[in-house]
Amino acid sequence: MGGLLRCAVIGGAVMVYSVPLILGAVGFKGAGIAAGSIASRMMSTAAVANGGGIVAGRLVAILKSVGAVGLSSSVSKALGMAGATIGATLPLKLIAWPRCQGLL
Repeated sequence: MGGLLRCAVIGGAVMVYSVPLILGAVGFKGAGIAAGSIASRMMSTAAVANGGGIVAGRLVAILKSVGAVGLSSSVSKALGMAGATIGATLPLKLIAWPRCQGLL
């Protein structure tokens, strides 16, 4: 596989798999928002700003939904395409480039 194609595949995979992991790490879990997490502080701040409730369609509500049920296939595809684009267009001097070329 060519270097740019390899970087595109790696970039796409990293985006698709890292977003749910990152959301879980900050506290957006399948069972809800984890107590004492960054997500709980975000939710608290949003609730105070909105008079005690979380507004549907806003960032905290969307991230809570993604944490609970995962990404839809269309969002996964969009993330994969974005990651592939980023992976294929990164400057050649970054650390990822030697890996894509099989040098590391």
